[in-house]
Amino acid sequence: MRSVDEHLTDILGSVSALPPLELALLEAQGAVLAEPVTAPVPLPPFDNSAMDGYAVVAADIAAATESAPIELPVVGDILAGDPGVSAIRPGLTARIMTGAPLPAGADAVIPVEWTDGGAAVVRVARPAPPGNYIRRAGEDVLAGQVVAAEGTRLGAAQLGMLAAVGRARVPVRPRPRVVVVSTGSELREPGEALGPGQIWESNSYMLTAAVAEAGGVGYRQSTVEDEPAKVLDVLRDQLVRADAIVTSGGVSMGTRDVVKEVLSGTGTVEFHKVRMRPGKPQGFGLLDGTPIFTLPGNPVSAYISFQVFVRPALRAMQGLPAEPMPTVSAVLAEDVKSPAGLRHYVRGRLAFNRGFYTVTPADVQGSHQLGSLSAANALIALPEDAEALPAGTHVEVMRLPS
Repeated sequence: MRSVDEHLTDILGSVSALPPLELALLEAQGAVLAEPVTAPVPLPPFDNSAMDGYAVVAADIAAATESAPIELPVVGDILAGDPGVSAIRPGLTARIMTGAPLPAGADAVIPVEWTDGGAAVVRVARPAPPGNYIRRAGEDVLAGQVVAAEGTRLGAAQLGMLAAVGRARVPVRPRPRVVVVSTGSELREPGEALGPGQIWESNSYMLTAAVAEAGGVGYRQSTVEDEPAKVLDVLRDQLVRADAIVTSGGVSMGTRDVVKEVLSGTGTVEFHKVRMRPGKPQGFGLLDGTPIFTLPGNPVSAYISFQVFVRPALRAMQGLPAEPMPTVSAVLAEDVKSPAGLRHYVRGRLAFNRGFYTVTPADVQGSHQLGSLSAANALIALPEDAEALPAGTHVEVMRLPS
C-alpha cells in the first residue's frame, strides 16, 4: 500500500493549472483571477458629497444653533454626475446631492436634516467642522493600487470592485469542468421504484455538489451499469467536455469491479491501495490527457476521497495552492480508536466553546453510513501511528463545507 501523501503527490504531479482566458465580468464569477488588477484612477476620482444637503464654508456656520440658525443664500443645485465646474464663495451655499462633486471653495457638507430645506435661502441650525460629510478623492482606492490580486476568487464584492475601476473583462483561470459518473447495476435514480437488491444512487449527486464547493463546475452523468464496453464508451464520450472526470464504484477487488477492469493499463491510469480509512481502494491517471479520479463506491469513502485527493487537484487546476480543507486543532471530547498503520478520517461534530475547539466523534463510522456524514461538520484526521487516543487529546480536524 502507498501512503495518503504519496498518492496525493502523484496526483498533483500530473495536473496543471488550466490556461487563462479573458471573460466578461459576470461570466468570470467564481473563477480565479490570473493576473493582478490595478486602479487606473483614484476612487472616488474627485471630492464628493456623502449626503443630500448643502455645500458650505464651515466658518460661515460655526455659530449656528437651533435657537439662532445661520441664514445663507442658495446659489444653485449640484447633482450627481454634474459635468460643470462649480464654485461658491464665503457667505453662500449650494444644494448638493449624494455623490455630486464638491464645489470649489466649499469645505463641508451640511445634511438637509440640519436645515429647514430652503431652496432660495436656507437656515442652518448646527455647525460642522471642515471635511464634514465629504468623501475625499482616493480615500477608498489610490491610483495604481492593486484592487484584486492574482489568485483571487471572484465573488460578488470582487466583481463590484473590478467594475468600479472600469474593467469590463478580466483574465481568469476558468472553473474546472468535472464530469461525475457513478457505476453499478444495482443503482436506480432517486424517484424510481426499487426492485430486489437495488438502491437509490446518491454518490453522483454528492460528488457533483462537492465539485461546486471546490470551485469547479460539476456535470452529473447518468448512472452506468456494470458493462465494461458501456463504461469505457461513456468515459471517452465525456472527454470532449471535461477538464477532469470523477467516478465512484468499481475499483476494489470484486469480480465485477468494472472501472478497474476497463481502465487498468489505459492511458496512465493506475490503481492502488492507500493506507487510509475509509477509502483504501483508489485509482488515478490521465485518460487521453484528462485527469480521471476513480473513487470507491461506498458513499463515505467516496466523499472523503474527494476531499483528500480531488479537492486539492481542482485547486491546483485553478492556479491556487493545492491545500486540503481548512483545519483547526481541537480537543477530543471522547476516546477514539484507530486501526494501526492507516490514516483514519473520523466523522465528528466540531464546536467552539470558551476560546477553544472541541470535537465529538460520531457514534457510527461505517463507510456505507451516510447519515453520520450528513450530520457531521468535521473530519478528525488521526495519524497512522494513533491506535487509541483518550478524551482531552489535541487532534487535527478538517472542517467540512457547511
